[in-house]
Amino acid sequence: QVQLVESGGGLVQPGGSLRLSCAASGSIFSNNVMGWFRQAPGKQRDLVAVMATGGITNYEGSVKGRFTISRDNAKNTVFLQMDSLKPEDTAVYYCYLDQRGSTYWGQGTQVTVSS
Repeated sequence: QVQLVESGGGLVQPGGSLRLSCAASGSIFSNNVMGWFRQAPGKQRDLVAVMATGGITNYEGSVKGRFTISRDNAKNTVFLQMDSLKPEDTAVYYCYLDQRGSTYWGQGTQVTVSS
């Protein structure tokens, strides 16, 4: 059993910053991929950024240069530093973990970018 607990969402003005955190607990294997997806109202859930245990990353195009993913493998925690936020970044952000063919999701945290 794997649990993912997110924190750090909220309301921010355009151009502002937020930092999301996600801590994984349970049966976590040493090789995995952790990261973030987001889902805006009426839209599908899309990849934001993911990072493998070894450090390889993948970012969605619109967040490159603005968002930075990092992780603490010893603590099974992944972070998403979001800078220069735009209204179109507004969504529920979900933590994601994939290991040995199984995928797990957090409960989601709301990020709202508005003046």
